Amino acid sequence: MAASTHTVANQVPPLVGYDVFTADRALVAAVERHLDPALRDEAAAELSGLGRSSGSAQVQEWAAQANENPPRLRTHDRYGHRVDEVDFHPAWHRLLGKGVAAGLTAAWTRPGGHVRRAAAFLVWTQAEAGNGCPLSMTHAAVPALRTDPELAAEWEPRLTSTIYDRGLRPARQKAGALFGMGMTEKQGGSDVRANTTVARPLAEEGAYELTGHKWFCSAPMSDGFLVLARAPEGLTCFLVPRVLEDGTRNVFLLQRLKDKLGNRSNASAEVEFDGTWARRVGEEGRGVRTIIGMVAATRLDCVLGSAGLMRQAVAQAVHHCTHREAFGGKLVDKPLMRNVLADLALESEAATTLGLRLAAAYDDGGEQERAFLRLALPAAKYWVTKRCAPVAVEAAECLGGNGYVEESGMPRLVRESPLNSIWEGAGNVQALDVLRALRREPQALDAYLREVGQARGADHRLDGAIKGLLTELADLEDVEGRARRLVERLALVLQGALLVRYAPPEVADAFCAGRLGGDTGAAFGTLPPTLDLASVVERARPVS
Repeated sequence: MAASTHTVANQVPPLVGYDVFTADRALVAAVERHLDPALRDEAAAELSGLGRSSGSAQVQEWAAQANENPPRLRTHDRYGHRVDEVDFHPAWHRLLGKGVAAGLTAAWTRPGGHVRRAAAFLVWTQAEAGNGCPLSMTHAAVPALRTDPELAAEWEPRLTSTIYDRGLRPARQKAGALFGMGMTEKQGGSDVRANTTVARPLAEEGAYELTGHKWFCSAPMSDGFLVLARAPEGLTCFLVPRVLEDGTRNVFLLQRLKDKLGNRSNASAEVEFDGTWARRVGEEGRGVRTIIGMVAATRLDCVLGSAGLMRQAVAQAVHHCTHREAFGGKLVDKPLMRNVLADLALESEAATTLGLRLAAAYDDGGEQERAFLRLALPAAKYWVTKRCAPVAVEAAECLGGNGYVEESGMPRLVRESPLNSIWEGAGNVQALDVLRALRREPQALDAYLREVGQARGADHRLDGAIKGLLTELADLEDVEGRARRLVERLALVLQGALLVRYAPPEVADAFCAGRLGGDTGAAFGTLPPTLDLASVVERARPVS
């Protein structure tokens, strides 16, 4: 007989069995806005299918399993031979396979591919962010490889394949391939020009032998890697295959796997090169210029990944508060909790709207849009990724003690939330990159100002913020010490302009009041109570 004191009541049902894409009104609107009408129905069907997978009980279970059973390094076989392999839980392979099949490495091969992929990446990140790393790097390797038409012709069909072909074999035998990247070293970190890995030319044209190390190399079981090494003419980009054409393993010595705060389902390794065969990509001495296209594409994925994490955190918080009762009513109806949820929802929608606008610029590909990306992308990477951690922490707090328990899924979001701010250049690197664009590429600022100028006159707070930004931009002397403040304003003004143009009035009004009008506190939940916060929260509610 059950104890009478053990009646379970007022517990929130899990957020499961829903369509992650169609439940996200801001994302659906952004896809419709940026895609050619002829592509919308097909894209919506694809994204809804992925959204149902992402929100399913099965995929959520795989995500939990992949994190509870992190990858294991095997340096040697039972006989003492080096094998340098990483074993992943089967759930990891299932997740990665679904990501590849969903076209998350295939943006370059179809119309509207970047917008469609951006939306899919944002949706799939909400299931499990760890497998996003190899998906992102594989996608991003394409522009770097295109600097060498011969290499691109060989590798691009494999990288853009929708077939996940696991296992280490010669690439020509595989229906699909994954790529990684190796730039940073112990002594240099973000200062890649301090790299000490040496590349010695071999007799074969374009072939080199590498000696050195890489301090961070994610997804080390990928089929190939783009790495930087010092050739006779300077820092150069190279393609390092894991398996050579004759079927032998390339020298790719995995020293250890990093024990990371989050992103635990994904392996990040320290790698030694000792006579490792490599093929040059681009010209000698032009390594940074060659690989910069890959860096830019992965920076956009940092924005999209953070937007996905924020969206899932907000969806969980709103879902919880919609069902949980306290102090005589639903939490979502309490004015103070509603203020917190609305504030979080604004951050999420602003990130999503900005991320999809950047993806649309990639699809356009014109000179104006390339100039816009040159400034907007590092500014967005700086700001959106920095907002992810406080959003995840505050959303977990909305669940109270339940949000501090692993079963809720919120701790995994919290642990993951700082990653994208660090990956592909931390905050100071992004801020300095923005300054470099302002000083050397005036067309980038012109494109940015043209973009935000389309919203002028629609909100007095946005107009004031644009005016203040122009004042700051007028004086770039000794600007480095205030670069973070300047980049923050660039990102916020751009987000505000996009929301004023595209979001419902209540969302744009609340964003301008809370982010540009100075009428808010430092913590979430300090928006002016006169705003239509109930509508903002309702828009964020995850209901398909």
